[in-house]
Amino acid sequence: MAAIELTGLTKRYGEVLAVDGLDLTVAEGEIFGFLGPNGAGKSTTIDILLDFVRPTAGTATVLGHDAQRESMAVRRRTGVLPDAYHVYDRLTGRQHMQFVLDSKGIDGDVDAVLERVSIREAADRKAGGYSKGMRQRLVLAMALLGDPDLLILDEPSTGLDPNGARQMREVIQTENERGTTVFFSSHIMEQVEAICDRVAIINRGRFVAVDTIDGLRGANGSTTTLTLPAPSLGEDTLAMLRNRDDVVSATWDARELRVSLASQVQRFDVLKALDDAGVDVSDFSVEESSLEDLFLEYTTRDQEVRDSPGTDRDGDHAGRTEPDGPDVDREVEQ
Repeated sequence: MAAIELTGLTKRYGEVLAVDGLDLTVAEGEIFGFLGPNGAGKSTTIDILLDFVRPTAGTATVLGHDAQRESMAVRRRTGVLPDAYHVYDRLTGRQHMQFVLDSKGIDGDVDAVLERVSIREAADRKAGGYSKGMRQRLVLAMALLGDPDLLILDEPSTGLDPNGARQMREVIQTENERGTTVFFSSHIMEQVEAICDRVAIINRGRFVAVDTIDGLRGANGSTTTLTLPAPSLGEDTLAMLRNRDDVVSATWDARELRVSLASQVQRFDVLKALDDAGVDVSDFSVEESSLEDLFLEYTTRDQEVRDSPGTDRDGDHAGRTEPDGPDVDREVEQ
């Protein structure tokens, strides 16, 4: 069963097309990154998954439940850290946690979860005195209560220092290791690249790419380049490299060897082949396109294609900003 399945998902606000016929399947157990520039449709899509917004057309299924007709069943099995959240200043951290337990009708070890996000010592302090980072940790703790089958995290590292961001990644990975599917949106590309199995890039309401990061590199013509010191190199070794299917190019300038690969995964096979050929591989460097580079390339190319002369502009959303939609009370709603 898919954790999330979108079929023809569309959302219009009057003349504005915020989400344009999205089709997507997120498998159970994946860590899935959801990327896009501001106004691309990310928040609208997440709001539909949580039934904060109703789609104009198409369907969204979450953990086997229709996201609109069975929203309560979805929420009982889903932990949510929304981007636009509020905490109640007059309630303590512990009271926030108890609110989630009561509203979902579940049991949970409040202190243990607060300990996991490093704010147990502040459990009985009013949240109005929490820093931005502590509030972020509190809402994450609320999302973790009840061992959810799905975590939906919208900009989960907002307000966190580098140590907090690293701890956030560790929590996500720990949850995933126990079987939780994680679907999260972030502008911090290094975090997405570090932990995601696959990513989707959305631009102006449409997907421009859905793949692994290595798959994005390959489809985009990006390469990984290995550089090794090589004061001497036989012509037969250079020819061996150039004849390999996983090598895009190989050059040697009597000082160093540069080998370009279609995927970083292939570098280990190439390094072994070089070692077998008698080349010293104890020192080497790797250069590759970052996820940020890929993101810019995909979104820029998509914009150029849609804005080019002769393009069918029906449904083109140039200059659109993503509307907030109907007012929704998101105060610690889980």
